[in-house]
Amino acid sequence: MSASALEFLFSLERFGMKFGLASVAQLCAALEHPETSFRSVIVGGTNGKGSVTAMVETALRRAGHRVARYTSPHLVRLEERFVIDGREVGSSTLEAAALRVQRAAEDLVASGALKTLPTFFECTTAIAFQLFRDAGVELAILEVGLGGRLDATNIVSPIAAAIVSIDFDHQDQLGDTLASIAREKAGIVKPGIPVVCGALPDEARTVIEKVCADEAARFIAADREVEVNPVDVESRTFDFITPRVTVKNVRLALEGDHQIGNAMVALRLLDVLDERGIHADADAVKAGLTETRWPGRLERFTVEGCTILLDAAHNAAGARALASYLLETAPAGVTLVFGVMKDKAVREMLQALAPAAAYTICTSLPSPRAMDAGAIAELARPLHTYVEVEADPFAALGRACARGGPVVVAGSIFLVGPLRERLAHGILR
Repeated sequence: MSASALEFLFSLERFGMKFGLASVAQLCAALEHPETSFRSVIVGGTNGKGSVTAMVETALRRAGHRVARYTSPHLVRLEERFVIDGREVGSSTLEAAALRVQRAAEDLVASGALKTLPTFFECTTAIAFQLFRDAGVELAILEVGLGGRLDATNIVSPIAAAIVSIDFDHQDQLGDTLASIAREKAGIVKPGIPVVCGALPDEARTVIEKVCADEAARFIAADREVEVNPVDVESRTFDFITPRVTVKNVRLALEGDHQIGNAMVALRLLDVLDERGIHADADAVKAGLTETRWPGRLERFTVEGCTILLDAAHNAAGARALASYLLETAPAGVTLVFGVMKDKAVREMLQALAPAAAYTICTSLPSPRAMDAGAIAELARPLHTYVEVEADPFAALGRACARGGPVVVAGSIFLVGPLRERLAHGILR
């Protein structure tokens, strides 16, 4: 992207998060409503929504559909958020869309239609819609950014929705009970559409079922309607049986037992899309489960003889899922490199990871929202056996590898992203 468009877009981060649909609605109206030019599916929830988005997009692409996906945040490059036909958009294409959105936003402020510029996420969402219209996509799979009811993605009129999971995260914005969080997530439910849900706590399920009933939207419990039969537990191979399709001998491409539940949601979502004329046969569905790539989620690298697992677990539920995986795959313990944002449930995350961590190195992130490495260590020491501090994340990774044994990097996508970029080029130190 050109420096001017990039600087404008990232300068909007100073506005932080702004809930409400008025600004993004005005912006899309100024762009002549690109969000209405394609059919859309919206995927929300606390964890797993990115994985489900990627699985569904992969399956539909393999079935021959012209499909796009919009996800957030990105690991390294802004282009990662916008994928069309399985490829990130090119920088020049993104630049053109960003410049158009910039001009529209500035015109709205100049005319008085908006009092302030839209936020970074509102603009990237409008850019996604513009890119997808320009590319003539048939269907877009949209991952909700935060919450649902007031998230910028929620201006679309989707043909189906999914709520993958409900757990504690972003309590300052979404409320401090599972019911209040579920109520915000359920804001993506639209009248008459099917809503596919993963396994939910009873408190959350009750709320979402009521919202669906009020909107005459069909509530579909993927955890109750998809049968999973182990074929080979050691290789994590399963048969999946839905009301529409049977997919045999599936070895999930994405690691971790939690991906089984995500796969169940993806399968039922593909079922309801089939009802709406967007077909994917068993082979394409299987490809969605066996070929999906989702970087930074239990992603493994071996560099200079060191095995490193990257996982963008950024809340307590994600930390529990990661710990469960590590206790099964590395029972002797790992060296954990941990950095986190200060608005997260840090103690709960550290507590979840403690049984899997033989040694913990606390580090910092390149963000003003990051918790200081020393402050993380103060929370970790009562919970973890061995704790040290290395503020520089690259030095922390090098120190972890010097210890030998498996290394795990977790706590924030903003930690995983920069380290992944280096590891992908075979560079450790």
